[in-house]
Amino acid sequence: MKHILAFGDSLTWGFQAGTWMRHAFEDRWPNVLAAGLGGKARVIEEGQNGRMTVHDDPYVFENRSGAEALPILLSTHQPLDLMIIMLGTNDLKWEGRQRALDARLGMARLVEIIRTYVYKPGCGVPEILLMSPPHLGKTEDEDFAGYFEHAIAESKNLARQYAKLAGETECHFFDAASIAKADPTDGVHLDAANTRSIGTALIPVVKRILDL
Repeated sequence: MKHILAFGDSLTWGFQAGTWMRHAFEDRWPNVLAAGLGGKARVIEEGQNGRMTVHDDPYVFENRSGAEALPILLSTHQPLDLMIIMLGTNDLKWEGRQRALDARLGMARLVEIIRTYVYKPGCGVPEILLMSPPHLGKTEDEDFAGYFEHAIAESKNLARQYAKLAGETECHFFDAASIAKADPTDGVHLDAANTRSIGTALIPVVKRILDL
């Protein structure tokens, strides 16, 4: 059996727009992907609300830096055959840190961590699939608009930046915005149908990468 780590933020955790609750297990995209792989792979959900690529959030108790969490997870879940990383939305949140270029630089650091980590004997370096998230959208929710409205245009540049990074680092790439869009309830998160659509679209992509 192959082992896949789905590493992301609230879109991977399954944040339900407007409720602050989590989508049902069977609706979250990592589990839709696992079901579609027919028992040939285990998909580990590792989504944290608010997670960024390399930055921390000074307003919360828990550390939200992907670069801080990643080595721990590589140790915990090895051996891994594939890392799927979907981050970047929260990198655009803060004023002065809202460029897709900065998110790309953060993703490049995560790729470096995966490639240089010292794995246990018999555990190889996993394949890496970089996934750009769905675009941010307009919303009437004042709090979410305050966090993200300035970054809507920049969110549309994430796919171009990540595709470039994937080419430079020999990673795989998938644009989740090509098949999913944000729920206008908050302009950031996904409804059940859209998070399922990501998992469904990834099935043939992952089968090809892992030769399943």
